[in-house]
Amino acid sequence: MSEPILHDLNDSVVVITEAELLFGEVSQYLKSEDMALLKNAYFFSQKAHTGQFRKSGEPYISHPVAVARILAELHLDAVTLAAALLHDVVEDTGIPKEEINKRFGFSVAELVDGVSKLARIRFQTQADMQAENFRKMLLAMAQDIRVILIKLADRLHNMRTLEVMSQEKRHRIARETLEIYAPIAHRLGLENIYQELQELGFRFSYPLRYKVLLKAIKAARGNRREVVGKILDATRQSLQEAKLNAMVTGREKHLYSIYRKMAEKHLRFSDVLDIYGFRVVVKDISSCYVALGALHSLYKPIPGKFKDYIAIPKPNGYQSLHSTLLGPYGLPIEIQIRTHEMHHIAEAGVASHWLYKSKGSDTAMDDLYMKANQWMKSLLETLNDSSDSLEFLEHLKVDLFPGEIYVFTPQGKILTLPRGATVVDFAYAVHTDIGNYCVAARVNGEITPLRTRLRSGDRVEIITAPAAKPNPVWLSYVATGRARSSIRYFLRTIQYNESVKFGERLLNQALYFFGTNPETIGPLQWERLIKESGVKSREALLADIALGKQLAAVIAKRLVTPSSESISNIDNNNSITILGTEGMAVKFARCCYPIPGDGIVGLIKKDRGLVIHTQDCSTVTRIKDHKNVDNQLDVIWGVDIDRTFPVGIFMTVVNKSGVLARVTAEIAQADSNIDDITLENDNDYTTMRFILQARDRQHLAQIFRRLKHIGEIVKMGRIRNQ
Repeated sequence: MSEPILHDLNDSVVVITEAELLFGEVSQYLKSEDMALLKNAYFFSQKAHTGQFRKSGEPYISHPVAVARILAELHLDAVTLAAALLHDVVEDTGIPKEEINKRFGFSVAELVDGVSKLARIRFQTQADMQAENFRKMLLAMAQDIRVILIKLADRLHNMRTLEVMSQEKRHRIARETLEIYAPIAHRLGLENIYQELQELGFRFSYPLRYKVLLKAIKAARGNRREVVGKILDATRQSLQEAKLNAMVTGREKHLYSIYRKMAEKHLRFSDVLDIYGFRVVVKDISSCYVALGALHSLYKPIPGKFKDYIAIPKPNGYQSLHSTLLGPYGLPIEIQIRTHEMHHIAEAGVASHWLYKSKGSDTAMDDLYMKANQWMKSLLETLNDSSDSLEFLEHLKVDLFPGEIYVFTPQGKILTLPRGATVVDFAYAVHTDIGNYCVAARVNGEITPLRTRLRSGDRVEIITAPAAKPNPVWLSYVATGRARSSIRYFLRTIQYNESVKFGERLLNQALYFFGTNPETIGPLQWERLIKESGVKSREALLADIALGKQLAAVIAKRLVTPSSESISNIDNNNSITILGTEGMAVKFARCCYPIPGDGIVGLIKKDRGLVIHTQDCSTVTRIKDHKNVDNQLDVIWGVDIDRTFPVGIFMTVVNKSGVLARVTAEIAQADSNIDDITLENDNDYTTMRFILQARDRQHLAQIFRRLKHIGEIVKMGRIRNQ
């Protein structure tokens, strides 16, 4: 590939460069002033990259020209193409963004800046750097979607030329492409770029598997060529008889989709029959359904293998009818039926917006562009809720997994969710506040719990309560990145605020123990301590105390000299009063389930805060045996506690019909809720274990008294030390 644009008219051979090919392609749809911008960008980039070469030995300018040509195939505007030609100038040549702005305008400069990596910032790990670069790119993408289009074209050309890289780098870049870039291309409807990124990602991630599968495909191609030709002829004939003017093509399925099917379903290649697909393109929507009927008459449709993406488009705007038919010799045939406009959207996705923008407004393209913008705004919300770039990258990967279901709001609006999504995912998809305050849902008119997995076609109504709040358990079953990040953000914020308040209580108690009034601690003392401790603020230090990262007694000693500011009438009892309203800053151990009335001990656990155990809990005994008392606190129950606590009970019962129903009825009559039940059968007896809600020991005693009336209960008691 040669870099300058040169013609030797005296020579019989005219060398046409990549740049000339680019200008020839874009001259078909760009205006003369746009062409001038593009040529200026090319010559500026060529000069800036002079003396720079790619790993392959080619002049570096070949790369930005190739990226611009990929985007020109999508008929993108001159600003995007100019930014593509300049996309590595700021990062690799030291030319500042201001210079790009001055020469080519604000829009080009912003796009170039959005694509540029954070090269001048030092990161602790490669993962941190990668995550932060994605964060920056997606922030820029939320402002202008063309940023990601340039980045995808950049990645595609890099993947096409990846062979010159080291094996380790090839593998890392290929995995990143499969996990992030290919799914983003799919989400934006860029089907051609998506498929090629997947194929190249597969080739360089699993080179041996790729070669073996490619060889098998080539062998199968020869064996099935006659069958495929027969299907094509029969399909065209059937559509002609239905008086349809249709374009029919057969295509081989991509290697990566075949490999993924083999891996997911544990199949051998010989078991994957549907390696060929057929596409039918007709003039309008009504013709799509006529074609479907004609082909269903020709070959039997396989039940459950029909999807109508015309009535309910995919989130990326994709529309087609999909059906799998049973063809000759029992060979499954996958067909796609679409209009010419749908076909263009399927190929170019959100990039088709710019083509139609130049020709005038188009509703389908505008809707597609709006959907892409809505998705990017939801990514921005997820980014704001994430504590760091690595967490955001985790949420992004969750959201990019393929496979969707379509569910309905009570008003009939369709929401698209990933397969496996629950009621909680739906609630957060409607609105963050709906998710934060949800308590249950009606799915198809029936009350269901929050962990219920939804199916396509479900009609969902969320039930909320003002006092409700997210539960950490939700994180174990939500399927969307948005729900996960919103829950974590809420829990992190609430836990932090509660930890600050509880840490202050612990510190004040320690100060009183040393005979010091907390109100006498001045700003200078706090400022000195914060500086010495290396924390950001007083609140951060108090939160660390609550979470067990700092000991209250140590902080109190560092704040003041013990007994230096003695005060009168202070109760020197060092016990912390537990009210049950401390929120996430205080946790109740699941090994012994303490409830008011029990003698209790507090253990400070790093990053978990204060954990309350019963005094006779084996965990406490074990710590005392090891003489590790530094992390213990004396705690007592407060008075007038108005809440319930989980408590474990067990009972051994004679195996008889209806015993469980009678037991649960008595528990309900005793004004207690059941959180969990486990049963263990042993011939004539069953051991039942319950997690109940009880206000205190007195309430638990009432529950036991009611249960004693059931004659089939042989033995019962509290669960201890599990």
